[in-house]
Amino acid sequence: MTTHLNLVYFIGIGGIGMSAIARYLYKAGVKVYGYDKTATVLTRQLEAEGMHIHYNDEPENIPAETDLVVYTPAVPADLELIKAVKSRGLLMLKRAEFLNYIIQLKQTIAVAGTHGKTTISGAIAHIFNHSSYGCTAFLGGIAKNYQSNLILNPGSEVVVVEADEFDYSFLKLDPALAVITAVDADHLDIYHTLETLQEAFADFTSKIKTDGILLIKQGVNIPDKLQKGVKRYTYSLDKEADFMPLNLQLESGLYGYHLKTPTGMIRDLKPAARGKFNLENSIAAAAAAWLFGVSEQEIRNGINSFTGMVRRFDERVNLPAVTYLDDYAHHPNEISACIESVKGIYPGRKITGIFQPHLFSRTRDFMDEFAHSLEALDTLLLMDIYPARELPIQGIHSRALLSKINLAEKYLLSPEEILDYITNNHCDILLTMGAGNIDQLVIPIETLLNEKYRK
Repeated sequence: MTTHLNLVYFIGIGGIGMSAIARYLYKAGVKVYGYDKTATVLTRQLEAEGMHIHYNDEPENIPAETDLVVYTPAVPADLELIKAVKSRGLLMLKRAEFLNYIIQLKQTIAVAGTHGKTTISGAIAHIFNHSSYGCTAFLGGIAKNYQSNLILNPGSEVVVVEADEFDYSFLKLDPALAVITAVDADHLDIYHTLETLQEAFADFTSKIKTDGILLIKQGVNIPDKLQKGVKRYTYSLDKEADFMPLNLQLESGLYGYHLKTPTGMIRDLKPAARGKFNLENSIAAAAAAWLFGVSEQEIRNGINSFTGMVRRFDERVNLPAVTYLDDYAHHPNEISACIESVKGIYPGRKITGIFQPHLFSRTRDFMDEFAHSLEALDTLLLMDIYPARELPIQGIHSRALLSKINLAEKYLLSPEEILDYITNNHCDILLTMGAGNIDQLVIPIETLLNEKYRK
Protein backbone atom coordinates (compact mmCIF):
# COMPACT_ATOMS: atom_id res chain seq x y z
CA MET A 1 0.00 0.00 0.00
CA THR A 2 2.94 2.38 0.51
CA THR A 3 5.29 1.31 -2.29
CA HIS A 4 4.61 4.40 -4.45
CA LEU A 5 5.31 6.80 -1.58
CA ASN A 6 8.85 8.09 -1.33
CA LEU A 7 8.53 10.87 1.28
CA VAL A 8 5.70 11.64 3.70
CA TYR A 9 5.61 14.78 5.83
CA PHE A 10 3.71 14.77 9.17
CA ILE A 11 2.28 17.90 10.82
CA GLY A 12 2.00 16.98 14.52
CA ILE A 13 4.33 13.99 14.25
CA GLY A 14 4.79 13.81 18.03
CA GLY A 15 1.16 12.83 18.59
CA ILE A 16 0.79 9.28 19.83
CA GLY A 17 -1.37 8.18 16.90
CA MET A 18 0.67 10.09 14.33
CA SER A 19 3.98 8.67 15.52
CA ALA A 20 2.72 5.08 15.19
CA ILE A 21 1.90 5.70 11.51
CA ALA A 22 5.25 7.46 11.01
CA ARG A 23 7.04 4.43 12.45
CA TYR A 24 5.06 2.11 10.18
CA LEU A 25 6.01 4.07 7.06
CA TYR A 26 9.65 4.40 8.06
CA LYS A 27 9.93 0.65 8.58
CA ALA A 28 8.35 0.20 5.13
CA GLY A 29 11.21 2.19 3.60
CA VAL A 30 9.45 5.55 3.22
CA LYS A 31 11.36 8.74 4.09
CA VAL A 32 9.64 10.46 7.02
CA TYR A 33 9.86 14.16 7.85
CA GLY A 34 7.70 16.09 10.28
CA TYR A 35 6.91 19.03 12.52
CA ASP A 36 5.83 19.31 16.11
CA LYS A 37 5.52 22.25 18.46
CA THR A 38 7.96 20.97 21.09
CA ALA A 39 10.54 18.23 21.45
CA THR A 40 9.45 15.33 23.69
CA VAL A 41 10.78 11.93 24.66
CA LEU A 42 8.74 10.46 21.81
CA THR A 43 9.95 12.88 19.12
CA ARG A 44 13.55 12.31 20.20
CA GLN A 45 12.97 8.57 19.85
CA LEU A 46 11.64 9.11 16.31
CA GLU A 47 14.71 11.18 15.47
CA ALA A 48 16.98 8.48 16.91
CA GLU A 49 15.19 5.94 14.71
CA GLY A 50 16.08 8.02 11.64
CA MET A 51 13.19 10.45 11.06
CA HIS A 52 13.72 14.16 10.41
CA ILE A 53 11.79 16.47 12.76
CA HIS A 54 11.79 20.25 13.22
CA TYR A 55 10.08 22.38 15.88
CA ASN A 56 9.53 25.74 14.20
CA ASP A 57 6.57 26.72 12.04
CA GLU A 58 8.65 27.44 8.93
CA PRO A 59 7.38 26.15 5.55
CA GLU A 60 10.88 25.89 4.06
CA ASN A 61 11.32 22.76 6.22
CA ILE A 62 8.81 20.87 4.04
CA PRO A 63 10.99 18.93 1.55
CA ALA A 64 10.43 19.71 -2.13
CA GLU A 65 10.04 16.01 -2.95
CA THR A 66 7.14 15.48 -0.49
CA ASP A 67 4.52 13.07 -1.91
CA LEU A 68 1.95 13.36 0.86
CA VAL A 69 1.25 15.44 3.98
CA VAL A 70 -0.50 13.77 6.94
CA TYR A 71 -1.86 16.06 9.64
CA THR A 72 -3.71 15.79 12.91
CA PRO A 73 -6.87 17.89 13.40
CA ALA A 74 -5.45 18.85 16.81
CA VAL A 75 -3.04 21.33 15.15
CA PRO A 76 -4.30 24.91 14.57
CA ALA A 77 -5.55 25.67 11.06
CA ASP A 78 -3.59 28.95 10.92
CA LEU A 79 -0.18 27.25 11.01
CA GLU A 80 2.12 28.63 8.32
CA LEU A 81 2.94 25.03 7.44
CA ILE A 82 -0.72 24.24 6.70
CA LYS A 83 -1.03 27.37 4.55
CA ALA A 84 2.12 26.44 2.64
CA VAL A 85 0.94 22.88 1.98
CA LYS A 86 -2.34 24.20 0.56
CA SER A 87 -0.64 26.87 -1.58
CA ARG A 88 1.75 24.25 -3.02
CA GLY A 89 -1.16 21.97 -3.87
CA LEU A 90 0.29 18.99 -2.01
CA LEU A 91 -1.96 16.03 -1.27
CA MET A 92 -3.01 16.37 2.39
CA LEU A 93 -4.87 13.77 4.45
CA LYS A 94 -6.05 13.65 8.05
CA ARG A 95 -4.41 11.01 10.21
CA ALA A 96 -7.58 8.87 10.31
CA GLU A 97 -8.01 9.03 6.53
CA PHE A 98 -4.46 7.88 5.90
CA LEU A 99 -4.68 5.15 8.55
CA ASN A 100 -7.78 3.76 6.84
CA TYR A 101 -5.93 3.86 3.51
CA ILE A 102 -3.12 1.75 5.00
CA ILE A 103 -5.38 -0.86 6.60
CA GLN A 104 -8.40 -1.01 4.27
CA LEU A 105 -7.56 -4.47 2.87
CA LYS A 106 -6.99 -5.98 6.34
CA GLN A 107 -9.31 -7.50 8.94
CA THR A 108 -9.60 -4.56 11.34
CA ILE A 109 -10.42 -4.69 15.03
CA ALA A 110 -11.26 -1.13 16.11
CA VAL A 111 -11.60 -0.13 19.77
CA ALA A 112 -13.70 2.98 20.44
CA GLY A 113 -14.92 4.69 23.60
CA THR A 114 -14.39 7.75 25.76
CA HIS A 115 -12.37 5.68 28.28
CA GLY A 116 -10.30 2.52 28.20
CA LYS A 117 -9.68 2.15 24.47
CA THR A 118 -5.88 2.47 24.65
CA THR A 119 -5.39 -0.31 27.19
CA ILE A 120 -7.99 -2.58 25.57
CA SER A 121 -6.50 -2.16 22.09
CA GLY A 122 -3.04 -2.82 23.56
CA ALA A 123 -4.26 -5.97 25.30
CA ILE A 124 -6.05 -7.25 22.17
CA ALA A 125 -2.93 -6.60 20.10
CA HIS A 126 -0.77 -8.48 22.62
CA ILE A 127 -3.12 -11.49 22.59
CA PHE A 128 -3.15 -11.60 18.78
CA ASN A 129 0.59 -11.04 18.50
CA HIS A 130 1.10 -14.23 20.54
CA SER A 131 -1.55 -16.21 18.69
CA SER A 132 -1.65 -18.04 15.36
CA TYR A 133 -3.26 -14.92 13.80
CA GLY A 134 -0.54 -12.39 14.57
CA CYS A 135 -1.38 -8.70 14.05
CA THR A 136 -0.17 -5.24 13.22
CA ALA A 137 -1.34 -2.63 15.74
CA PHE A 138 -1.48 1.17 15.77
CA LEU A 139 -1.88 2.07 19.46
CA GLY A 140 -2.77 5.29 21.25
CA GLY A 141 -0.15 4.69 23.93
CA ILE A 142 3.14 2.93 24.56
CA ALA A 143 2.65 -0.78 25.27
CA LYS A 144 5.02 -1.80 28.07
CA ASN A 145 5.61 -5.26 26.59
CA TYR A 146 6.97 -3.65 23.40
CA GLN A 147 8.02 -0.14 24.50
CA SER A 148 6.29 1.11 21.36
CA ASN A 149 2.94 2.27 20.02
CA LEU A 150 3.45 0.14 16.89
CA ILE A 151 3.37 -3.65 16.68
CA LEU A 152 4.43 -4.73 13.22
CA ASN A 153 3.61 -8.08 11.62
CA PRO A 154 3.37 -7.55 7.82
CA GLY A 155 2.37 -11.18 7.20
CA SER A 156 -0.79 -10.96 9.32
CA GLU A 157 -4.21 -10.07 7.93
CA VAL A 158 -5.31 -8.64 11.31
CA VAL A 159 -4.91 -4.97 12.27
CA VAL A 160 -5.79 -3.56 15.70
CA VAL A 161 -6.45 0.20 15.90
CA GLU A 162 -7.77 2.72 18.34
CA ALA A 163 -10.89 4.37 16.92
CA ASP A 164 -10.65 7.97 18.10
CA GLU A 165 -13.92 9.88 18.46
CA PHE A 166 -12.21 13.30 18.38
CA ASP A 167 -13.24 15.25 15.27
CA TYR A 168 -15.32 12.25 14.09
CA SER A 169 -12.07 10.47 13.14
CA PHE A 170 -13.44 6.98 13.82
CA LEU A 171 -16.01 7.32 11.03
CA LYS A 172 -13.15 6.80 8.54
CA LEU A 173 -12.80 3.15 9.65
CA ASP A 174 -14.63 0.03 8.42
CA PRO A 175 -13.95 -2.59 11.11
CA ALA A 176 -14.70 -6.31 11.02
CA LEU A 177 -14.98 -6.21 14.83
CA ALA A 178 -15.68 -3.06 16.82
CA VAL A 179 -15.44 -2.62 20.58
CA ILE A 180 -17.18 0.24 22.42
CA THR A 181 -16.05 0.77 26.00
CA ALA A 182 -17.93 3.88 27.17
CA VAL A 183 -19.85 6.83 25.77
CA ASP A 184 -19.63 9.58 28.38
CA ALA A 185 -19.97 13.29 27.64
CA ASP A 186 -16.59 14.47 26.34
CA HIS A 187 -15.14 16.48 23.44
CA LEU A 188 -18.09 18.84 23.82
CA ASP A 189 -16.06 21.45 21.91
CA ILE A 190 -16.71 19.20 18.90
CA TYR A 191 -20.04 17.51 19.70
CA HIS A 192 -21.71 20.14 21.96
CA THR A 193 -24.16 17.60 23.46
CA LEU A 194 -24.03 14.02 24.76
CA GLU A 195 -26.81 13.12 22.31
CA THR A 196 -24.71 14.22 19.32
CA LEU A 197 -21.78 12.18 20.64
CA GLN A 198 -24.02 9.11 21.08
CA GLU A 199 -25.24 9.57 17.51
CA ALA A 200 -21.65 9.64 16.26
CA PHE A 201 -20.90 6.34 18.05
CA ALA A 202 -24.03 4.85 16.47
CA ASP A 203 -22.74 6.01 13.06
CA PHE A 204 -19.45 4.27 13.89
CA THR A 205 -21.29 0.98 14.51
CA SER A 206 -23.02 1.37 11.13
CA LYS A 207 -19.56 1.18 9.53
CA ILE A 208 -18.97 -2.39 10.80
CA LYS A 209 -18.63 -4.71 7.82
CA THR A 210 -21.44 -7.08 6.86
CA ASP A 211 -21.30 -10.22 9.03
CA GLY A 212 -19.07 -8.30 11.43
CA ILE A 213 -19.28 -8.05 15.22
CA LEU A 214 -20.01 -5.31 17.78
CA LEU A 215 -18.79 -5.87 21.35
CA ILE A 216 -20.18 -3.18 23.64
CA LYS A 217 -20.03 -2.64 27.39
CA GLN A 218 -23.33 -3.54 29.03
CA GLY A 219 -25.26 -0.36 29.86
CA VAL A 220 -23.70 1.87 27.19
CA ASN A 221 -26.58 3.68 25.52
CA ILE A 222 -26.41 4.56 21.82
CA PRO A 223 -28.99 4.46 19.01
CA ASP A 224 -29.19 1.19 17.05
CA LYS A 225 -27.72 1.64 13.58
CA LEU A 226 -26.24 -1.83 13.09
CA GLN A 227 -26.35 -3.21 9.58
CA LYS A 228 -28.27 -6.42 9.01
CA GLY A 229 -26.03 -9.40 9.70
CA VAL A 230 -23.83 -7.68 12.31
CA LYS A 231 -23.84 -9.61 15.60
CA ARG A 232 -23.99 -7.70 18.91
CA TYR A 233 -22.42 -8.95 22.17
CA THR A 234 -22.03 -7.34 25.60
CA TYR A 235 -19.37 -7.45 28.31
CA SER A 236 -19.42 -6.22 31.88
CA LEU A 237 -17.49 -6.26 35.11
CA ASP A 238 -20.52 -6.30 37.41
CA LYS A 239 -23.69 -6.75 35.30
CA GLU A 240 -25.22 -9.75 33.57
CA ALA A 241 -23.70 -9.87 30.07
CA ASP A 242 -22.48 -12.24 27.35
CA PHE A 243 -18.97 -11.93 28.79
CA MET A 244 -18.52 -11.43 32.52
CA PRO A 245 -16.14 -12.55 35.31
CA LEU A 246 -16.91 -15.47 37.60
CA ASN A 247 -15.14 -16.49 40.81
CA LEU A 248 -13.45 -13.07 41.02
CA GLN A 249 -10.55 -12.89 43.49
CA LEU A 250 -8.08 -10.20 44.56
CA GLU A 251 -4.66 -11.17 45.88
CA SER A 252 -1.69 -8.82 46.42
CA GLY A 253 -3.32 -6.19 44.23
CA LEU A 254 -3.85 -8.58 41.30
CA TYR A 255 -7.20 -9.96 40.16
CA GLY A 256 -7.97 -13.49 39.03
CA TYR A 257 -11.19 -14.81 37.49
CA HIS A 258 -12.87 -17.17 35.06
CA LEU A 259 -14.52 -15.50 32.05
CA LYS A 260 -18.05 -16.53 31.15
CA THR A 261 -18.53 -16.70 27.36
CA PRO A 262 -21.71 -17.35 25.31
CA THR A 263 -20.78 -21.05 25.08
CA GLY A 264 -18.75 -21.78 28.21
CA MET A 265 -15.90 -20.44 30.30
CA ILE A 266 -12.25 -19.43 29.96
CA ARG A 267 -10.58 -20.38 33.22
CA ASP A 268 -7.75 -18.86 35.22
CA LEU A 269 -7.35 -15.38 33.75
CA LYS A 270 -4.94 -13.37 35.90
CA PRO A 271 -4.28 -9.93 34.36
CA ALA A 272 -0.72 -8.74 35.00
CA ALA A 273 -1.91 -5.09 34.95
CA ARG A 274 -3.23 -3.82 38.29
CA GLY A 275 -6.40 -1.91 39.02
CA LYS A 276 -10.13 -2.53 38.84
CA PHE A 277 -10.53 -0.82 35.48
CA ASN A 278 -7.64 -2.89 34.07
CA LEU A 279 -9.65 -5.92 35.16
CA GLU A 280 -12.60 -4.63 33.13
CA ASN A 281 -10.27 -3.88 30.20
CA SER A 282 -9.00 -7.47 30.28
CA ILE A 283 -12.58 -8.77 30.05
CA ALA A 284 -13.19 -6.70 26.90
CA ALA A 285 -9.88 -7.76 25.32
CA ALA A 286 -10.43 -11.44 26.05
CA ALA A 287 -14.00 -11.24 24.73
CA ALA A 288 -12.90 -9.58 21.48
CA ALA A 289 -10.22 -12.21 20.91
CA TRP A 290 -12.68 -15.06 21.64
CA LEU A 291 -15.23 -13.61 19.20
CA PHE A 292 -12.56 -13.45 16.50
CA GLY A 293 -11.64 -17.09 17.03
CA VAL A 294 -8.47 -16.97 19.15
CA SER A 295 -8.04 -20.12 21.25
CA GLU A 296 -8.69 -20.13 24.99
CA GLN A 297 -5.06 -20.99 25.76
CA GLU A 298 -3.79 -18.13 23.56
CA ILE A 299 -6.22 -15.74 25.28
CA ARG A 300 -5.08 -16.92 28.70
CA ASN A 301 -1.41 -16.56 27.79
CA GLY A 302 -1.99 -13.08 26.36
CA ILE A 303 -4.08 -11.67 29.22
CA ASN A 304 -1.76 -13.10 31.88
CA SER A 305 1.39 -11.65 30.28
CA PHE A 306 0.15 -8.21 29.17
CA THR A 307 1.78 -5.70 31.52
CA GLY A 308 -0.25 -2.67 30.44
CA MET A 309 0.38 0.70 28.84
CA VAL A 310 2.69 3.52 29.84
CA ARG A 311 0.68 6.28 31.56
CA ARG A 312 -2.26 3.93 32.19
CA PHE A 313 -2.24 3.17 35.95
CA ASP A 314 1.50 2.93 35.47
CA GLU A 315 3.41 1.99 38.64
CA ARG A 316 6.70 3.91 38.40
CA VAL A 317 8.08 3.58 41.95
CA ASN A 318 7.20 0.99 44.60
CA LEU A 319 9.36 1.35 47.70
CA PRO A 320 8.51 0.71 51.38
CA ALA A 321 8.24 4.46 52.01
CA VAL A 322 6.49 5.59 48.83
CA THR A 323 4.49 4.37 45.85
CA TYR A 324 4.24 6.48 42.69
CA LEU A 325 1.72 5.87 39.90
CA ASP A 326 1.12 7.80 36.69
CA ASP A 327 -2.15 7.86 34.73
CA TYR A 328 -3.57 9.57 31.64
CA ALA A 329 -6.89 10.31 33.42
CA HIS A 330 -8.25 13.63 32.15
CA HIS A 331 -12.04 13.23 32.51
CA PRO A 332 -13.86 13.27 35.88
CA ASN A 333 -15.02 9.65 35.48
CA GLU A 334 -11.47 8.53 34.70
CA ILE A 335 -10.10 10.38 37.72
CA SER A 336 -12.69 8.78 40.00
CA ALA A 337 -11.95 5.30 38.61
CA CYS A 338 -8.21 5.83 38.99
CA ILE A 339 -8.42 7.00 42.63
CA GLU A 340 -10.90 4.19 43.44
CA SER A 341 -8.44 1.64 42.03
CA VAL A 342 -5.60 3.10 44.12
CA LYS A 343 -7.71 2.87 47.27
CA GLY A 344 -8.70 -0.71 46.42
CA ILE A 345 -5.10 -1.86 46.02
CA TYR A 346 -3.55 0.27 48.77
CA PRO A 347 -6.28 0.58 51.45
CA GLY A 348 -5.78 3.07 54.24
CA ARG A 349 -2.84 4.91 52.64
CA LYS A 350 -2.78 8.66 52.05
CA ILE A 351 -2.92 9.75 48.42
CA THR A 352 -1.30 12.92 47.10
CA GLY A 353 -2.62 13.62 43.61
CA ILE A 354 -1.05 15.91 41.01
CA PHE A 355 -3.55 16.89 38.33
CA GLN A 356 -3.16 18.97 35.18
CA PRO A 357 -6.51 19.91 33.59
CA HIS A 358 -6.58 19.41 29.81
CA LEU A 359 -8.41 22.00 27.66
CA PHE A 360 -10.23 25.13 28.79
CA SER A 361 -13.48 23.85 27.27
CA ARG A 362 -13.35 20.51 29.12
CA THR A 363 -12.57 22.30 32.40
CA ARG A 364 -15.52 24.64 31.81
CA ASP A 365 -17.92 21.84 30.85
CA PHE A 366 -17.05 19.62 33.85
CA MET A 367 -15.88 22.09 36.50
CA ASP A 368 -18.15 20.71 39.25
CA GLU A 369 -17.52 17.08 38.26
CA PHE A 370 -13.73 17.62 38.36
CA ALA A 371 -14.04 19.19 41.80
CA HIS A 372 -16.07 16.25 43.10
CA SER A 373 -13.73 13.57 41.72
CA LEU A 374 -10.59 15.29 43.04
CA GLU A 375 -12.07 15.52 46.55
CA ALA A 376 -11.39 11.76 46.88
CA LEU A 377 -7.69 12.63 47.32
CA ASP A 378 -6.05 13.47 50.65
CA THR A 379 -3.84 16.18 49.13
CA LEU A 380 -4.15 17.88 45.74
CA LEU A 381 -1.35 19.60 43.84
CA LEU A 382 -3.14 21.32 40.94
CA MET A 383 -1.38 22.59 37.82
CA ASP A 384 -2.47 25.25 35.36
CA ILE A 385 -4.74 24.17 32.50
CA TYR A 386 -2.95 22.68 29.50
CA PRO A 387 -4.48 24.55 26.53
CA ALA A 388 -3.53 22.10 23.74
CA ARG A 389 -5.35 23.42 20.66
CA GLU A 390 -7.43 26.06 22.48
CA LEU A 391 -7.27 29.74 23.34
CA PRO A 392 -8.10 30.81 26.92
CA ILE A 393 -11.75 31.17 27.97
CA GLN A 394 -12.57 34.08 30.28
CA GLY A 395 -13.06 32.97 33.88
CA ILE A 396 -11.89 29.39 33.22
CA HIS A 397 -8.63 28.72 35.02
CA SER A 398 -7.21 26.39 37.65
CA ARG A 399 -7.79 28.93 40.45
CA ALA A 400 -11.53 28.71 39.76
CA LEU A 401 -11.40 24.91 39.89
CA LEU A 402 -9.33 24.93 43.09
CA SER A 403 -11.87 27.15 44.81
CA LYS A 404 -14.62 24.56 44.21
CA ILE A 405 -12.66 21.64 45.68
CA ASN A 406 -13.51 20.83 49.29
CA LEU A 407 -10.10 19.69 50.55
CA ALA A 408 -8.04 20.91 53.50
CA GLU A 409 -4.76 20.35 51.64
CA LYS A 410 -4.94 21.78 48.11
CA TYR A 411 -2.37 23.87 46.28
CA LEU A 412 -1.97 25.46 42.85
CA LEU A 413 1.66 24.88 41.86
CA SER A 414 4.00 25.16 38.90
CA PRO A 415 5.99 22.07 37.79
CA GLU A 416 9.08 23.43 39.62
CA GLU A 417 7.06 24.03 42.81
CA ILE A 418 5.65 20.48 42.59
CA LEU A 419 9.17 19.02 42.57
CA ASP A 420 10.06 21.25 45.55
CA TYR A 421 6.93 20.06 47.39
CA ILE A 422 7.85 16.39 46.83
CA THR A 423 11.40 17.10 48.00
CA ASN A 424 10.25 18.77 51.22
CA ASN A 425 7.18 16.65 52.08
CA HIS A 426 6.58 12.95 52.53
CA CYS A 427 4.04 11.52 50.09
CA ASP A 428 2.75 8.07 50.99
CA ILE A 429 1.19 7.41 47.59
CA LEU A 430 1.85 9.88 44.79
CA LEU A 431 -0.40 9.95 41.73
CA THR A 432 0.04 12.07 38.57
CA MET A 433 -3.01 12.48 36.31
CA GLY A 434 -3.60 14.36 33.07
CA ALA A 435 -3.35 14.30 29.27
CA GLY A 436 -1.21 17.40 28.67
CA ASN A 437 2.54 17.78 29.17
CA ILE A 438 2.38 16.49 32.75
CA ASP A 439 4.15 13.42 31.33
CA GLN A 440 7.33 15.50 31.30
CA LEU A 441 7.24 15.44 35.11
CA VAL A 442 7.19 11.64 35.34
CA ILE A 443 10.93 10.96 34.97
CA PRO A 444 11.97 13.87 37.26
CA ILE A 445 9.53 12.68 39.95
CA GLU A 446 10.66 9.08 39.56
CA THR A 447 14.32 10.12 39.83
CA LEU A 448 13.65 12.36 42.84
CA LEU A 449 11.77 9.66 44.76
CA ASN A 450 14.40 7.00 44.06
CA GLU A 451 17.17 9.33 45.24
CA LYS A 452 15.19 10.36 48.32
CA TYR A 453 13.96 6.95 49.51
CA ARG A 454 16.10 4.19 47.99
CA LYS A 455 18.63 3.05 50.58
